[in-house]
Amino acid sequence: MSEPLLEVRDLRAYIGSPRGTVKAVDGVSLAVDRSQALGIVGESGSGKSVMARAIMGQMPPRSARTGEVLFQGRDLLGLSRKQIETVWGKQIAMVFQDPGRSLSPVVKVERQLTEGMRRHLGVSKSEAASRALDLLNEVGVPDPERRLQNYPHELSGGMRQRVMIAIALACEPDLLIADEPTTALDVTIQRQILDLLRRVQTERGMSLMLISHDLAVVAGCTDRASVMYAGKLAEIGATRQVFESPQHRYTRALLGATPSIDHDRHTPFTLIRGTLPPPTDPPPGCRFAPRCDHALDACVEPGPDMVDVGTDHRVACLNRAEPEAPVAAEEDEVRVGG
Repeated sequence: MSEPLLEVRDLRAYIGSPRGTVKAVDGVSLAVDRSQALGIVGESGSGKSVMARAIMGQMPPRSARTGEVLFQGRDLLGLSRKQIETVWGKQIAMVFQDPGRSLSPVVKVERQLTEGMRRHLGVSKSEAASRALDLLNEVGVPDPERRLQNYPHELSGGMRQRVMIAIALACEPDLLIADEPTTALDVTIQRQILDLLRRVQTERGMSLMLISHDLAVVAGCTDRASVMYAGKLAEIGATRQVFESPQHRYTRALLGATPSIDHDRHTPFTLIRGTLPPPTDPPPGCRFAPRCDHALDACVEPGPDMVDVGTDHRVACLNRAEPEAPVAAEEDEVRVGG
């Protein structure tokens, strides 16, 4: 078996704050294979975005990272700032959730698209401009010649996000990290952006890490899915297995609280009581135990570790949910949400 494109081993990302050390990511291990789409899902505050920034080496001041982030066998955590900058854009690119804040308001779209290409690929100004036009066409921006001369504020939210994706694709990265790429967009535009990401990922054969709090987004756009809670992984595996036969109590609770077009209107949704534990003082055992209706006495003890519960399916839960019916045939679509 070939080594994964990205392998994260026991990653910890801690951030200093006036209230103490925030354990935003606390011992996460996962892998992304070549040409694979991995989804990261969980409540806001579960550590998804911090994990992405820790992988990219874009942590805030007063922070620390430990563990290993192996990209093509090279540990990114051991690189200097200058060295990691050669990885950004060219090998790993990131699409942020707010293009309005990520794009410079005083620089035209063309320059923002071509700067990375000229720096990382060494192409001429004219060649970069031609590639920029092709990229805007690829991501579905209408009238691309005119849009190249626009400033970001002259574009709609959906167009700005398409420009962000084009910038991320400009240097043909091996891995694209999309952090909540559809936040603040209306439902129709969300679908277009997600379809665009999946299409580009498939056509280019690159790997994709899709971060979202929306289970339907991850269920419909990824090959593998992982569920994060309070800085730790709760469950990871093939997307179909995780969503059709969830075994962690948190995963099951999330699905029970998610609206679905198949939901019986006479059946109430499952409510997850309580809130996330404070990131400066998380419980010693399963971090979901204080909110779990099925917690055992052992759940509050240190642990639990991730264990295999099937082929490409791992769970960190001592009182796992009973597996449901066998997974449907491959051609059937995973259905979560509406």
